[in-house]
Amino acid sequence: MDRMEVTETFAGISLPGHLHTEESLRFASSFQFQDTDVVIVTYPKSGTTWMQEILTLIYSKGDLEPAKTIPNWARAPWLEHTYFKDMLQETSGPRLITTHLPCQVLAPALRKSKAKVIYMARNPKDVAVSFYHFHKMARFLPDPGSFEDFLVRFLEGTVQYGSWFDHVKGWLSQRAELDLFYITYEDLHQELGRSVERLADWLGCPLQPEESRAIQQHCSFSSMRENTMVNYTLIPCEIMDHSRGRFMRKGIVGDWRDHFTPVQNMHFHKIYQEEMQDSSLRFRGLMD
Repeated sequence: MDRMEVTETFAGISLPGHLHTEESLRFASSFQFQDTDVVIVTYPKSGTTWMQEILTLIYSKGDLEPAKTIPNWARAPWLEHTYFKDMLQETSGPRLITTHLPCQVLAPALRKSKAKVIYMARNPKDVAVSFYHFHKMARFLPDPGSFEDFLVRFLEGTVQYGSWFDHVKGWLSQRAELDLFYITYEDLHQELGRSVERLADWLGCPLQPEESRAIQQHCSFSSMRENTMVNYTLIPCEIMDHSRGRFMRKGIVGDWRDHFTPVQNMHFHKIYQEEMQDSSLRFRGLMD
């Protein structure tokens, strides 16, 4: 059977079989992190690619060469993907690692190290819209059907990669246990320069003004959208059907307004309040 038709189930969530196998997921769950590792953690469509690009350039001190010559999935490989062991570079400096896995899978291993964790979140309404459009072009994901139907599954947490609510609550509950930096997609939109500088200082890699300016310019949506090392046009159409959309589609805040009906918006807020009522966490910038 074609792996793109396979769904793997791990830790109670469904994952696309094209990218994950039982072996790769077991390997990820038992991975031994190094103290110098930097781990980017996101729910899908929350600005992962943006953060990979920013961190690449922070560590290169604004030198654009790696960002323009090495695909982002090689610079910051996905821990749970089948190719991870081949892509991860053993270097004397920090290794950038990316994951969508929930905290119950990785937090125990991370607590055994001093690895740094960057958790990036995004308004879940924009996440739902972006994830829906990504399903249309990604042949390794199931047909999303109508947006109305997809939104129901998203709120139920039955889409692949599981519940947005569980993912965010789970990871942010670890802030006292892990060296975790929390940032939102909206933070980057509102203050990219300030966000880059905060990240660089937290990573112990402060930037000169000209380095910060170079990073901001290269990490604009328009620049990344044209960069083949970032925009996934290197991926063949058998895997991502580029005729059905662009991986980097709009890159805006509030795109949900063009997709949600008033009734859907009210229902979403009701679910959000129910899911978050027992949590002391408040998500700055995530909800209107």
